[in-house]
Amino acid sequence: MAPRCDGLSDAAMKDLMAQAEKLPISTVVFVVALQAEALPLVDKLELIQDDKPPFPIGMPWIRFYGTYRDLFINVVCPGKDSTLGVDNVGTIPASLVTCASIQGIRPDLIINAGTAGGFKAKGASVGDVFIASSVAFHDRRIPVPVFDLYGVGTRKAFTTPNLVKELSLKVGNLSTGDSMDMSPQDEELIIANDATVKDMEGAAVAHVADLFKVPTIFIKAVTDIVDGEKPTSEEYLQNLPAVTAKLTQSVSQVLDFISGKCLSDL
Repeated sequence: MAPRCDGLSDAAMKDLMAQAEKLPISTVVFVVALQAEALPLVDKLELIQDDKPPFPIGMPWIRFYGTYRDLFINVVCPGKDSTLGVDNVGTIPASLVTCASIQGIRPDLIINAGTAGGFKAKGASVGDVFIASSVAFHDRRIPVPVFDLYGVGTRKAFTTPNLVKELSLKVGNLSTGDSMDMSPQDEELIIANDATVKDMEGAAVAHVADLFKVPTIFIKAVTDIVDGEKPTSEEYLQNLPAVTAKLTQSVSQVLDFISGKCLSDL
């Protein structure tokens, strides 16, 4: 499990994290926004739902867990809205469930897996699976010096050159916002972020994981082409089942690669 870093100096924390990267990966937490995205993976890995998850009582968050090869796997979802019954999507639910999962499960590695919109101008096609090289927000516009950079909140994802090479995955930047559609202002900032894919939770997961210094990988499968001709919501719903199956396949391959390895081997 990931080491506790409470009260350590920056130098001591860096040393501790460097040591952790040389230990075999044991505990993995998947943060998945939609249960429709999570359940195929849960079924494939034969995970079971936790009746008493390590979350505050009354929270809608869901945890599935089990073992795969030598890995202790946890799939966590923000659950359903108590009033409307739809998935709790967006940056706030993602932040909360990520924070609770880090504190309650103490993972060695977080994987934010899910679907995303892709940009054909950057080479994305429906069904492509990307590993994000960096993540940033495109809808936190704060036109004040320094706060503008804070709003974008760019963070590098954990580097996995061996994983990318072995599985022949595409690599691109991920941009995050709380809306599925794309306003002209969003588009301007997405271009500034040099993003190939866009989602509704990645940068929020990255922000929390960075606070706790937990290495994080982002795996995104493209359901719709944002700069294409079809309406985003229509194309998303049409392609979701097939793309989710592709995502599950890719995630399984990632786990096969991770098994028995250290973070530094990725």
